[in-house]
Formats: sequence, structure tokens, C-alpha cells
Amino acid sequence: MPLLNRAVEMQEEVSEWRRHLHQNPELLYDVDETARFVAEKLRAFGCDTIETGIGRTGVVGIVRGRHGDGTTVGLRADMDALPITETSDKPWMSRTRGRAHACGHDGHTAMLLGAAQYLCETRNFSGSVAVIFQPAEEGGAGGLAMVKDGLMERFGISEVYGMHNMPGISVGAFAIRKGPIMAATDEFTIHIKGKGGHAAQPHRTIDPIVAGSQLVTFLQSIVSRGADPLDALVVSVTKFHAGEAYNVIPETAELAGTVRTLDIKMRDFAESRLRSQAAAIAAGTGTEIDVHYHRNYPVTFNHDGETDFAAGVARKVAGDAQVDTSIAPMMGGEDFSYMLEARPGAFIFIGNGDTAGLHHSAYDFNDDVIPHGISYWVSLAETALAA
Repeated sequence: MPLLNRAVEMQEEVSEWRRHLHQNPELLYDVDETARFVAEKLRAFGCDTIETGIGRTGVVGIVRGRHGDGTTVGLRADMDALPITETSDKPWMSRTRGRAHACGHDGHTAMLLGAAQYLCETRNFSGSVAVIFQPAEEGGAGGLAMVKDGLMERFGISEVYGMHNMPGISVGAFAIRKGPIMAATDEFTIHIKGKGGHAAQPHRTIDPIVAGSQLVTFLQSIVSRGADPLDALVVSVTKFHAGEAYNVIPETAELAGTVRTLDIKMRDFAESRLRSQAAAIAAGTGTEIDVHYHRNYPVTFNHDGETDFAAGVARKVAGDAQVDTSIAPMMGGEDFSYMLEARPGAFIFIGNGDTAGLHHSAYDFNDDVIPHGISYWVSLAETALAA
């Protein structure tokens, strides 16, 4: 199955939807206008059921097939933007300074809307398709909020699929892998309390900057000397705040950063080692060190059977040569992971071509991707729910 003729015909209209969303980006759960736009389109298409307010501001549409009852397959797109000022200079660039669709969620939403329109027009399948429009992927765990709000149970979803654009992969190509495809994204904040004083009398102080500097260096050994070199692990200190004057040793310092892993064993190891190293530095420097460790998004883990299925669908749309089934895992995070914990499914990348990278201020979703994304979603739904 090459690109759907109807998907090609829809590209201009769907591009207009995408550019409207791009001009009007919204953050996290505050996607009220985007959700309203999505719900209005689903009503116009003739979706059988439309539910809003799932996971606070998520939207779910149900399209029933014409060939009798069956299972329900979920297709998910994210809706939120990033707190970035856009520099793309496109005619449809963001109208709001400090907000931009720099990760392509406008394109994800538009492609799934296009697929929903096609499926409403044809209904050439058994069972039902749930089109899921999720808020707050960018750090707000909107996927978890929707799962906790009963997404899977309320709509009887038996399996669920997600898709994300990827700059650097050619337009019309797809990439996927079994098992971990994106990392768990933990965060830590470390408070260090010493004893402040005059910078000319350091012997009368307990310097939290020295303790923090030692800890930053020590934390690097978690990866280089603690982890098996064949196990993926990232420990990055990204913040170090202390002091306000040239001649004052401060009372406190604060470090913060992120830990990325691809399996629970390494996730447990990294947290345990970080805490033990902080305790060792505290004992050695006389400081008090308090570690706040937050387990954020889990590993995005593709299920074997569903990954094979999704790859097969991609091959029907793009051809064998355009589907990479062994892409290396990425150490970025994705809250579709929560949906994959709740139901079997798979997450696939679709090429965005030679564009600025994700989360870059000059990024813009490539509208040439739209018919490929629509064709993939439609083929997946019709194949999974074959009449």
C-alpha cells in the first residue's frame, strides 16, 4: 500500500490546520484552544463519540467501523508546545513570544486529525478506533494523567500506538525497534548546607562550593567506573547555584540534573549510587547534603508483537528500504511510555527530513510528512481491525 490518494489530496487542508496550531501554541495542560479546535474537527468529521477533559484537557474521539463489533485500537498524538521563542521566520510562526511548537506536536495533531477524517469517511474496518489527543507531554506527564483518568478502560482500548517526527530521517521513512526506544528521565536536586563566612577566612567556614564541586566530579564516576560500559546510562549535572558576593563563602549550594537509563536495573543502580556518593561527600566535608530524587517518565518500551506489526504497516506505506527496525535507543524521554505500560503497543519515528532539530528555536514541522503520517495511521487501523 503506497500513500493513500486521499491522504495526498488532504495535504493542503491538513497543512492549514497544522499552521493554525503552529501560530497558536499552548503549554502543558493549558491547551484549551487546541483541544477545542480538535473537538470541533472531530464533530465535523462525524466521530461517533467525542470526550473532552480526559486527563484534564485531553480529547478522545471514537470512530466505529461499518463491519460490526470488535476491539478498539488507540492512536495517540500530543498537543502541547514548548516555552521557546521561535526564530524560524516562517509566515505561520508563533504569534506568542516565549511559546513555540518546536517539537512538532502541531504536526502530530494535524496528521491524526487527517487520519480521523479519512476513517470517518470510509469506516472500512471492524471494531473501533480511538484517536487520542494528549496534553502536557513536555514535562507534565499528560500521558499518565489520561491513563489515571481511565483512558484505556473507559474506551475499551486493547492496544495503543504512538508516532513522533524525527529530523535527520528522510521524509517518507520510518524507524522503530523492539524493547526500549526512549529513556527513563529521572531528575535530582541536591541541597548542600555548610557554614558561611568571610572568603579571607575559609578555615572558619564549611564551604558548600568545594563540597558541591567534589560531588559534581564524583557523580561522573557513576557512569565511568560504576556502570557496565554496555549498559546505557547518562548522569548530567545541569545546574550549580551558590553565592552572591566575591568575598563571602555562602552557607548553601544547590545542584540539579538528570539521569537517563533504559532499564530498571540501571535506574535503581544510578539512584542508589548517587545517594551514597552524596553521603560520602557530606561525611568527608562536614556539610549536610539532602538529595531529592524524582523518578519521572519511565522507559518507552515497545512490545515485540506490536512492534513487528507497526513495522509491517510502515513497510506497506513506505517500502522495505524506508523502514529501519533497529534504530538505536534515544536517551530523550517520552510520556507515551505510560500508555505502553497500560496496554501493549509501539512507538515509531517518522522522518521530518533535513530540518532544524527538535526543541530548536528554528524548528518547524515539515508539511511534506503529512500524507505519510496519515497513510500510516489509516493503514495501521484498517490492518489491525481488518473486516
